[in-house]
Amino acid sequence: MTDPKAIEVVSKACLDKDEFIVKYIRAAIGNGSIFAPVNIWHPRRKINAAFFNRKNLNQLVPVFDAKSSIMADLLRAEAGGGDFPIWRYITTFTFDTVCETALNTPINTQKNPDHCYILHAIDECTQVLAKRMMQPWLHPDFVFKSLPVYKQYQHHLQRAYTFIEEIIQNKKEKMTAYGLKDFKNNNNELSYFIDVVIQSSGGVEKGYSNMELREELLVFMVAGSDTSATAVSYTTVLLSRYPDVQDKVYQELQEVFGESDRAVTVEDLPKLTYLEAVIKESLRLYPPVPIVVREVHGDTLLPSGTTLVNETTVVFNIWGTHRNPAYWGPDAEEFRPERFLQGPLPHPAMFVPFSHSVRNCLGATYAMMSAKTALANVIRRHRLLPPAGVRAADLQRPLPVKYDIMMKAVDNFTLRIEERDQKPMIMKAVDNFIDRVEERDEIKSL
Repeated sequence: MTDPKAIEVVSKACLDKDEFIVKYIRAAIGNGSIFAPVNIWHPRRKINAAFFNRKNLNQLVPVFDAKSSIMADLLRAEAGGGDFPIWRYITTFTFDTVCETALNTPINTQKNPDHCYILHAIDECTQVLAKRMMQPWLHPDFVFKSLPVYKQYQHHLQRAYTFIEEIIQNKKEKMTAYGLKDFKNNNNELSYFIDVVIQSSGGVEKGYSNMELREELLVFMVAGSDTSATAVSYTTVLLSRYPDVQDKVYQELQEVFGESDRAVTVEDLPKLTYLEAVIKESLRLYPPVPIVVREVHGDTLLPSGTTLVNETTVVFNIWGTHRNPAYWGPDAEEFRPERFLQGPLPHPAMFVPFSHSVRNCLGATYAMMSAKTALANVIRRHRLLPPAGVRAADLQRPLPVKYDIMMKAVDNFTLRIEERDQKPMIMKAVDNFIDRVEERDEIKSL
Protein backbone atom coordinates (compact mmCIF):
# COMPACT_ATOMS: atom_id res chain seq x y z
CA MET A 1 0.00 0.00 0.00
CA THR A 2 1.14 3.52 -0.84
CA ASP A 3 -2.24 5.27 -0.62
CA PRO A 4 -2.63 7.20 2.68
CA LYS A 5 -6.40 6.65 2.72
CA ALA A 6 -5.98 2.88 2.59
CA ILE A 7 -3.15 2.96 5.13
CA GLU A 8 -5.31 4.90 7.57
CA VAL A 9 -8.12 2.34 7.37
CA VAL A 10 -5.87 -0.69 7.79
CA SER A 11 -3.69 0.84 10.52
CA LYS A 12 -6.81 1.46 12.63
CA ALA A 13 -8.57 -1.83 11.90
CA CYS A 14 -5.60 -4.23 11.88
CA LEU A 15 -3.26 -3.93 14.86
CA ASP A 16 -1.49 -7.27 14.70
CA LYS A 17 1.94 -7.52 13.09
CA ASP A 18 2.30 -10.33 10.56
CA GLU A 19 3.56 -13.38 12.44
CA PHE A 20 5.63 -14.74 9.55
CA ILE A 21 7.62 -11.51 9.27
CA VAL A 22 8.17 -10.64 12.95
CA LYS A 23 8.67 -14.11 14.43
CA TYR A 24 12.42 -13.97 13.80
CA ILE A 25 12.69 -10.64 15.60
CA ARG A 26 10.52 -11.89 18.46
CA ALA A 27 12.82 -14.89 18.82
CA ALA A 28 15.61 -12.44 19.65
CA ILE A 29 13.90 -9.50 21.34
CA GLY A 30 10.84 -11.23 22.73
CA ASN A 31 7.52 -9.46 23.13
CA GLY A 32 8.86 -5.94 23.31
CA SER A 33 6.11 -3.43 22.53
CA ILE A 34 6.97 -2.79 18.89
CA PHE A 35 6.70 -6.44 17.87
CA ALA A 36 4.35 -7.89 20.51
CA PRO A 37 0.93 -9.42 19.78
CA VAL A 38 -1.96 -7.05 20.49
CA ASN A 39 -2.92 -8.67 23.81
CA ILE A 40 0.60 -8.01 25.13
CA TRP A 41 1.23 -4.72 23.32
CA HIS A 42 -1.89 -2.93 24.54
CA PRO A 43 -1.29 -3.02 28.34
CA ARG A 44 2.45 -2.48 27.94
CA ARG A 45 1.93 0.60 25.77
CA LYS A 46 -0.07 2.23 28.58
CA ILE A 47 2.71 1.46 31.05
CA ASN A 48 5.53 2.67 28.79
CA ALA A 49 3.67 5.84 27.79
CA ALA A 50 4.30 7.29 31.25
CA PHE A 51 7.92 7.90 30.26
CA PHE A 52 7.16 9.64 26.97
CA ASN A 53 5.01 12.50 28.22
CA ARG A 54 6.21 15.95 27.18
CA LYS A 55 7.10 17.11 30.69
CA ASN A 56 9.42 14.17 31.21
CA LEU A 57 10.97 14.42 27.73
CA ASN A 58 11.77 18.07 28.36
CA GLN A 59 14.02 16.96 31.21
CA LEU A 60 16.06 14.85 28.81
CA VAL A 61 17.29 17.75 26.66
CA PRO A 62 20.39 18.37 28.82
CA VAL A 63 21.38 14.74 28.21
CA PHE A 64 20.82 15.13 24.45
CA ASP A 65 22.91 18.30 24.52
CA ALA A 66 25.78 16.90 26.59
CA LYS A 67 26.13 13.75 24.48
CA SER A 68 25.83 15.54 21.13
CA SER A 69 28.35 18.19 22.25
CA ILE A 70 30.82 15.36 22.79
CA MET A 71 30.06 14.12 19.29
CA ALA A 72 30.58 17.58 17.79
CA ASP A 73 33.91 17.89 19.60
CA LEU A 74 35.09 14.47 18.42
CA LEU A 75 34.22 15.35 14.83
CA ARG A 76 37.00 17.94 14.87
CA ALA A 77 39.43 15.09 14.25
CA GLU A 78 37.83 14.67 10.81
CA ALA A 79 37.68 18.38 9.96
CA GLY A 80 39.66 19.31 6.89
CA GLY A 81 40.40 15.68 6.12
CA GLY A 82 39.00 13.38 3.49
CA ASP A 83 35.86 11.31 3.22
CA PHE A 84 34.71 9.44 6.32
CA PRO A 85 31.55 7.62 7.48
CA ILE A 86 29.79 9.85 9.98
CA TRP A 87 27.67 6.89 11.07
CA ARG A 88 30.15 5.70 13.70
CA TYR A 89 30.04 9.08 15.44
CA ILE A 90 26.27 9.38 15.35
CA THR A 91 25.50 5.81 16.40
CA THR A 92 27.73 6.05 19.48
CA PHE A 93 26.05 9.36 20.37
CA THR A 94 22.55 7.86 20.17
CA PHE A 95 23.65 4.72 22.01
CA ASP A 96 25.13 6.76 24.86
CA THR A 97 21.96 8.85 24.99
CA VAL A 98 19.64 5.84 25.08
CA CYS A 99 21.71 4.03 27.71
CA GLU A 100 21.59 7.06 29.98
CA THR A 101 17.94 8.00 29.47
CA ALA A 102 16.57 4.45 29.35
CA LEU A 103 18.88 2.49 31.63
CA ASN A 104 20.20 5.28 33.87
CA THR A 105 23.63 3.88 33.01
CA PRO A 106 26.34 6.12 31.52
CA ILE A 107 28.31 4.04 29.00
CA ASN A 108 30.50 6.71 27.36
CA THR A 109 31.13 4.75 24.18
CA GLN A 110 31.96 7.99 22.39
CA LYS A 111 35.07 8.61 24.42
CA ASN A 112 35.86 5.01 25.29
CA PRO A 113 35.78 2.64 22.29
CA ASP A 114 36.34 -0.30 24.66
CA HIS A 115 32.73 0.17 25.80
CA CYS A 116 31.38 -0.35 22.28
CA TYR A 117 31.12 -4.12 22.70
CA ILE A 118 27.39 -3.99 23.55
CA LEU A 119 26.68 -1.67 20.63
CA HIS A 120 28.69 -4.02 18.41
CA ALA A 121 26.79 -7.05 19.74
CA ILE A 122 23.41 -5.45 19.02
CA ASP A 123 24.55 -4.34 15.56
CA GLU A 124 25.75 -7.84 14.69
CA CYS A 125 22.44 -9.35 15.80
CA THR A 126 20.36 -6.94 13.72
CA GLN A 127 22.48 -7.65 10.63
CA VAL A 128 21.99 -11.40 11.04
CA LEU A 129 18.26 -10.93 11.57
CA ALA A 130 17.98 -8.78 8.45
CA LYS A 131 19.78 -11.38 6.35
CA ARG A 132 17.65 -14.18 7.73
CA MET A 133 14.40 -12.33 7.02
CA MET A 134 15.41 -11.58 3.42
CA GLN A 135 16.88 -15.01 2.59
CA PRO A 136 14.15 -17.70 2.59
CA TRP A 137 16.63 -20.57 2.80
CA LEU A 138 17.55 -19.33 6.29
CA HIS A 139 13.94 -19.38 7.52
CA PRO A 140 13.83 -23.03 8.73
CA ASP A 141 15.26 -23.28 12.25
CA PHE A 142 17.09 -26.54 11.51
CA VAL A 143 19.00 -24.82 8.69
CA PHE A 144 19.75 -21.59 10.54
CA LYS A 145 20.88 -23.33 13.74
CA SER A 146 23.26 -25.60 11.84
CA LEU A 147 25.27 -22.69 10.39
CA PRO A 148 28.36 -21.08 11.99
CA VAL A 149 26.61 -17.69 11.94
CA TYR A 150 24.06 -19.00 14.45
CA LYS A 151 26.72 -19.52 17.13
CA GLN A 152 28.06 -16.02 16.56
CA TYR A 153 24.53 -14.64 16.66
CA GLN A 154 23.78 -16.40 19.95
CA HIS A 155 27.06 -15.18 21.43
CA HIS A 156 26.23 -11.55 20.65
CA LEU A 157 22.63 -11.94 21.80
CA GLN A 158 23.68 -13.39 25.16
CA ARG A 159 26.11 -10.51 25.70
CA ALA A 160 23.26 -8.05 25.21
CA TYR A 161 20.99 -10.08 27.51
CA THR A 162 23.63 -10.25 30.25
CA PHE A 163 24.33 -6.51 30.04
CA ILE A 164 20.65 -5.60 30.44
CA GLU A 165 19.88 -8.23 33.08
CA GLU A 166 22.71 -6.98 35.29
CA ILE A 167 21.31 -3.45 35.08
CA ILE A 168 17.80 -4.68 35.93
CA GLN A 169 19.01 -6.67 38.92
CA ASN A 170 21.05 -3.76 40.22
CA LYS A 171 18.15 -1.34 39.77
CA LYS A 172 15.65 -3.58 41.55
CA GLU A 173 18.04 -4.14 44.45
CA LYS A 174 18.48 -0.38 44.88
CA MET A 175 14.73 0.22 44.67
CA THR A 176 14.10 -2.46 47.26
CA ALA A 177 16.80 -1.08 49.55
CA TYR A 178 15.56 2.51 49.37
CA GLY A 179 11.85 1.80 49.01
CA LEU A 180 10.11 2.96 45.85
CA LYS A 181 8.96 6.30 47.22
CA ASP A 182 12.27 7.29 48.77
CA PHE A 183 14.19 6.07 45.74
CA LYS A 184 12.10 8.22 43.42
CA ASN A 185 12.55 11.28 45.64
CA ASN A 186 16.31 10.78 45.57
CA ASN A 187 16.26 10.85 41.78
CA ASN A 188 13.59 13.46 41.06
CA GLU A 189 15.84 15.49 38.76
CA LEU A 190 15.25 13.06 35.91
CA SER A 191 12.87 10.17 35.30
CA TYR A 192 14.63 7.34 33.49
CA PHE A 193 12.73 4.78 31.45
CA ILE A 194 13.69 1.84 33.65
CA ASP A 195 12.55 3.68 36.79
CA VAL A 196 9.28 4.80 35.25
CA VAL A 197 8.21 1.41 33.86
CA ILE A 198 9.09 -0.47 37.04
CA GLN A 199 6.97 1.93 39.07
CA SER A 200 4.10 2.37 36.58
CA SER A 201 3.85 -1.40 36.03
CA GLY A 202 3.32 -2.01 39.76
CA GLY A 203 6.70 -1.79 41.47
CA VAL A 204 9.55 -4.19 42.06
CA GLU A 205 7.40 -7.05 43.33
CA LYS A 206 4.17 -6.69 41.35
CA GLY A 207 5.33 -4.93 38.20
CA TYR A 208 7.19 -6.10 35.10
CA SER A 209 9.10 -9.34 35.52
CA ASN A 210 12.81 -9.32 34.74
CA MET A 211 12.08 -10.87 31.35
CA GLU A 212 9.42 -8.26 30.51
CA LEU A 213 11.81 -5.50 31.55
CA ARG A 214 14.56 -7.00 29.41
CA GLU A 215 12.24 -7.13 26.40
CA GLU A 216 11.16 -3.50 26.73
CA LEU A 217 14.66 -2.21 27.43
CA LEU A 218 16.10 -4.15 24.50
CA VAL A 219 13.46 -2.73 22.17
CA PHE A 220 14.19 0.78 23.45
CA MET A 221 17.92 0.30 22.92
CA VAL A 222 17.54 -1.06 19.38
CA ALA A 223 14.75 1.21 18.18
CA GLY A 224 15.74 4.32 20.12
CA SER A 225 19.38 4.18 19.16
CA ASP A 226 19.25 2.82 15.61
CA THR A 227 16.23 4.80 14.39
CA SER A 228 17.53 8.12 15.73
CA ALA A 229 21.03 7.47 14.41
CA THR A 230 19.71 6.60 10.97
CA ALA A 231 17.49 9.69 10.82
CA VAL A 232 20.30 12.04 11.89
CA SER A 233 22.78 10.40 9.52
CA TYR A 234 20.51 10.80 6.49
CA THR A 235 19.94 14.43 7.43
CA THR A 236 23.67 15.16 7.63
CA VAL A 237 24.29 13.56 4.22
CA LEU A 238 21.45 15.50 2.59
CA LEU A 239 22.64 18.76 4.15
CA SER A 240 26.13 18.10 2.79
CA ARG A 241 24.64 17.79 -0.72
CA TYR A 242 22.32 20.79 -0.48
CA PRO A 243 24.47 23.70 0.73
CA ASP A 244 21.68 26.25 0.28
CA VAL A 245 19.50 24.29 2.73
CA GLN A 246 22.42 23.95 5.15
CA ASP A 247 22.98 27.71 4.99
CA LYS A 248 19.34 28.32 5.94
CA VAL A 249 19.68 25.95 8.89
CA TYR A 250 22.84 27.71 10.02
CA GLN A 251 21.16 31.11 9.69
CA GLU A 252 18.30 29.92 11.91
CA LEU A 253 20.81 28.64 14.46
CA GLN A 254 22.55 32.02 14.40
CA GLU A 255 19.24 33.75 15.09
CA VAL A 256 18.60 31.51 18.10
CA PHE A 257 22.12 31.13 19.53
CA GLY A 258 24.01 34.07 18.01
CA GLU A 259 27.77 33.55 18.10
CA SER A 260 27.63 31.80 21.48
CA ASP A 261 28.49 28.17 22.06
CA ARG A 262 25.99 27.81 24.91
CA ALA A 263 24.08 24.62 25.53
CA VAL A 264 20.89 23.79 23.65
CA THR A 265 17.90 24.11 25.98
CA VAL A 266 14.34 22.85 25.79
CA GLU A 267 13.21 26.43 25.13
CA ASP A 268 15.37 26.55 21.98
CA LEU A 269 13.87 23.53 20.26
CA PRO A 270 10.47 25.03 19.26
CA LYS A 271 12.32 27.94 17.66
CA LEU A 272 14.21 25.63 15.28
CA THR A 273 11.30 25.33 12.85
CA TYR A 274 13.35 25.14 9.65
CA LEU A 275 15.69 22.52 11.13
CA GLU A 276 12.64 20.44 12.08
CA ALA A 277 11.34 20.77 8.51
CA VAL A 278 14.72 19.54 7.22
CA ILE A 279 14.61 16.49 9.51
CA LYS A 280 11.06 15.70 8.43
CA GLU A 281 11.98 16.00 4.76
CA SER A 282 14.90 13.62 5.35
CA LEU A 283 12.51 11.19 7.05
CA ARG A 284 10.13 11.55 4.13
CA LEU A 285 12.68 10.63 1.49
CA TYR A 286 14.62 8.12 3.59
CA PRO A 287 12.39 6.65 6.32
CA PRO A 288 14.55 4.49 8.63
CA VAL A 289 11.74 1.93 8.73
CA PRO A 290 10.69 1.68 5.06
CA ILE A 291 7.87 -0.85 5.53
CA VAL A 292 5.30 -1.81 8.17
CA VAL A 293 3.54 -5.19 8.00
CA ARG A 294 0.04 -5.86 9.36
CA GLU A 295 -2.18 -8.94 9.42
CA VAL A 296 -5.87 -8.69 8.54
CA HIS A 297 -8.33 -10.37 10.92
CA GLY A 298 -11.78 -10.18 9.40
CA ASP A 299 -12.67 -8.71 6.01
CA THR A 300 -11.67 -5.05 5.71
CA LEU A 301 -13.18 -2.70 3.13
CA LEU A 302 -10.81 -0.09 1.65
CA PRO A 303 -11.90 3.34 0.38
CA SER A 304 -11.19 2.14 -3.16
CA GLY A 305 -13.89 -0.53 -2.82
CA THR A 306 -11.41 -3.40 -2.54
CA THR A 307 -12.01 -5.87 0.29
CA LEU A 308 -9.06 -7.38 2.13
CA VAL A 309 -10.05 -10.86 3.20
CA ASN A 310 -9.25 -12.52 6.49
CA GLU A 311 -5.59 -13.55 7.05
CA THR A 312 -4.27 -11.27 4.31
CA THR A 313 -0.82 -9.78 4.95
CA VAL A 314 -0.58 -6.06 4.22
CA VAL A 315 2.64 -4.13 3.70
CA PHE A 316 2.62 -0.37 4.19
CA ASN A 317 5.25 0.79 1.73
CA ILE A 318 6.33 3.92 3.60
CA TRP A 319 9.01 4.71 1.01
CA GLY A 320 6.34 4.71 -1.71
CA THR A 321 3.80 6.59 0.38
CA HIS A 322 6.29 9.37 1.07
CA ARG A 323 7.01 9.70 -2.65
CA ASN A 324 3.41 9.41 -3.87
CA PRO A 325 3.01 12.30 -6.38
CA ALA A 326 -0.76 12.29 -5.93
CA TYR A 327 -0.16 13.75 -2.45
CA TRP A 328 3.30 15.26 -2.58
CA GLY A 329 3.11 16.76 -6.05
CA PRO A 330 5.30 16.41 -9.14
CA ASP A 331 8.42 17.28 -7.11
CA ALA A 332 7.87 14.36 -4.70
CA GLU A 333 11.36 12.98 -5.43
CA GLU A 334 13.06 16.30 -4.63
CA PHE A 335 14.54 17.37 -1.30
CA ARG A 336 12.50 20.46 -0.41
CA PRO A 337 12.08 21.07 3.35
CA GLU A 338 9.79 24.05 2.76
CA ARG A 339 6.91 21.68 2.05
CA PHE A 340 6.67 21.11 5.82
CA LEU A 341 6.31 24.84 6.47
CA GLN A 342 3.21 25.27 4.34
CA GLY A 343 0.60 24.32 6.92
CA PRO A 344 -1.03 20.98 7.76
CA LEU A 345 -0.56 18.10 5.36
CA PRO A 346 -3.54 17.17 3.16
CA HIS A 347 -3.77 13.75 4.82
CA PRO A 348 -2.36 12.58 8.19
CA ALA A 349 -1.23 9.21 6.81
CA MET A 350 0.83 10.64 3.95
CA PHE A 351 3.79 11.15 6.32
CA VAL A 352 4.27 8.12 8.55
CA PRO A 353 7.97 7.61 9.39
CA PHE A 354 6.94 6.39 12.84
CA SER A 355 3.93 4.40 11.58
CA HIS A 356 0.35 5.61 12.06
CA SER A 357 -2.70 5.49 14.31
CA VAL A 358 -2.81 3.83 17.73
CA ARG A 359 0.14 1.51 17.07
CA ASN A 360 2.52 4.25 16.06
CA CYS A 361 5.91 4.68 17.72
CA LEU A 362 5.77 6.10 21.25
CA GLY A 363 9.28 7.45 20.84
CA ALA A 364 8.63 9.79 17.90
CA THR A 365 8.89 12.98 19.98
CA TYR A 366 11.93 11.61 21.82
CA ALA A 367 13.63 10.94 18.47
CA MET A 368 12.81 14.39 17.08
CA MET A 369 14.07 16.21 20.18
CA SER A 370 17.28 14.18 20.16
CA ALA A 371 17.83 14.77 16.43
CA LYS A 372 17.22 18.53 16.62
CA THR A 373 19.61 18.91 19.55
CA ALA A 374 22.33 16.83 17.90
CA LEU A 375 22.12 18.56 14.52
CA ALA A 376 22.06 21.99 16.15
CA ASN A 377 25.34 21.26 17.93
CA VAL A 378 27.00 19.73 14.87
CA ILE A 379 26.00 22.41 12.35
CA ARG A 380 26.85 25.28 14.68
CA ARG A 381 30.44 24.04 14.75
CA HIS A 382 30.94 22.27 11.42
CA ARG A 383 30.14 22.71 7.76
CA LEU A 384 29.05 19.48 6.09
CA LEU A 385 30.47 18.72 2.63
CA PRO A 386 29.78 15.94 0.11
CA PRO A 387 32.40 13.27 -0.57
CA ALA A 388 35.30 14.42 -2.72
CA GLY A 389 35.13 13.62 -6.40
CA VAL A 390 31.35 13.39 -6.63
CA ARG A 391 30.11 15.25 -9.67
CA ALA A 392 27.64 18.07 -9.06
CA ALA A 393 25.10 16.32 -11.28
CA ASP A 394 25.24 13.25 -9.04
CA LEU A 395 24.74 15.02 -5.72
CA GLN A 396 20.96 15.04 -6.06
CA ARG A 397 20.68 11.42 -7.15
CA PRO A 398 18.95 9.01 -4.72
CA LEU A 399 21.30 7.53 -2.14
CA PRO A 400 22.04 3.79 -2.52
CA VAL A 401 20.44 2.06 0.46
CA LYS A 402 20.39 -1.37 2.10
CA TYR A 403 18.03 -3.21 4.43
CA ASP A 404 19.52 -3.78 7.88
CA ILE A 405 16.28 -3.92 9.93
CA MET A 406 16.53 -0.15 9.46
CA MET A 407 17.12 1.21 5.96
CA LYS A 408 20.67 2.58 5.87
CA ALA A 409 23.04 4.08 3.34
CA VAL A 410 25.32 1.56 1.62
CA ASP A 411 28.41 3.71 2.26
CA ASN A 412 27.66 4.22 6.00
CA PHE A 413 26.80 7.88 5.35
CA THR A 414 30.09 9.10 3.93
CA LEU A 415 30.81 12.83 3.74
CA ARG A 416 33.42 15.44 4.66
CA ILE A 417 33.39 18.24 7.22
CA GLU A 418 35.27 21.40 8.01
CA GLU A 419 35.15 23.58 11.10
CA ARG A 420 33.19 26.77 10.77
CA ASP A 421 35.15 30.01 10.92
CA GLN A 422 35.37 31.00 14.56
CA LYS A 423 36.78 34.41 13.74
CA PRO A 424 33.47 36.30 14.16
CA MET A 425 33.07 34.92 17.67
CA ILE A 426 36.67 35.76 18.57
CA MET A 427 36.43 39.25 17.07
CA LYS A 428 33.22 39.91 18.97
CA ALA A 429 34.96 38.92 22.21
CA VAL A 430 37.88 41.22 21.35
CA ASP A 431 35.52 44.10 20.57
CA ASN A 432 33.74 43.61 23.88
CA PHE A 433 37.07 43.60 25.69
CA ILE A 434 38.14 46.81 23.96
CA ASP A 435 34.84 48.45 24.84
CA ARG A 436 35.32 47.53 28.49
CA VAL A 437 38.88 48.90 28.50
CA GLU A 438 37.79 52.17 26.88
CA GLU A 439 34.90 52.48 29.34
CA ARG A 440 37.31 51.88 32.25
CA ASP A 441 39.76 54.52 30.97
CA GLU A 442 36.92 56.98 30.52
CA ILE A 443 35.76 56.41 34.09
CA LYS A 444 39.34 56.93 35.36
CA SER A 445 39.66 60.22 33.49
CA LEU A 446 36.43 61.45 35.06
